[in-house]
Amino acid sequence: MSSVPASYANLLVEKRGHAAIVTITHPPANTWTLAGLTALRQLVTDLNADRDIYTLIVTGAGQKFFSAGADLQQFADGDKALARTLARRFGEAFEALSAFRGVSVAAINGYAMGGGLECALACDLRIAEEHAQMALPEAAVGLLPCAGGTQNLPWLVGEGWAKRMILCGERVDAATAKAIGLVEQVVPRGAGLDAALQLVAQAQKQSPSSIAACKVLIQGARSNPLKQILPVERELFVDLFDTADQREGVTAFLQKRKPEWRNG
Repeated sequence: MSSVPASYANLLVEKRGHAAIVTITHPPANTWTLAGLTALRQLVTDLNADRDIYTLIVTGAGQKFFSAGADLQQFADGDKALARTLARRFGEAFEALSAFRGVSVAAINGYAMGGGLECALACDLRIAEEHAQMALPEAAVGLLPCAGGTQNLPWLVGEGWAKRMILCGERVDAATAKAIGLVEQVVPRGAGLDAALQLVAQAQKQSPSSIAACKVLIQGARSNPLKQILPVERELFVDLFDTADQREGVTAFLQKRKPEWRNG
């Protein structure tokens, strides 16, 4: 285990094998700041450039909060320019997280509210500890989810539950979140990170090059007609034959051994 040799505001970054563990650390509620959002975007850029890292786990410091989202104190004086800047930074950070070339997992270890839940929604997969609570309560204070919540949530849970959570302000617990498809797994208190590490260990058995291409296709289904994305699927399949991972994967299978991925 070794630390990534870089400093990112409000984020603790740790490297374990091929996984980067990112812990949101801004007490008391792990809220997002301009500096933290800028740091997250830069971190994802740096991880994408690190060929030894191809899985990512995001969790929160402490046992109570994954992240409570934005600090509402920033909006108390109605500064529209600040609101625009924050909205853009939220979007840039979480869109970068969504586009991470590897597998990302949110280990939701407590309250995930507003921008905190939107961070989890930007990850590929979500694991919730049994005491976790999730909500998008922005409309209760005259705002709206501006970091992908109105788009990513209905994709996962359907329009009805998205409207219950966004329009009616309904908060869901871990069991309900699993039942509606908001999270894929619920684990005991304190077990979220270990469960996420087990999940990314499964992903690390796959070709990183294949995973990157598959993510483009799976997420592309949200915005592209089937007729348009199917030809892209075939072309990306052929493009994998330019990678070392494709040759290694087939050779390892035929030789009945575990592949040694190069992420390229």
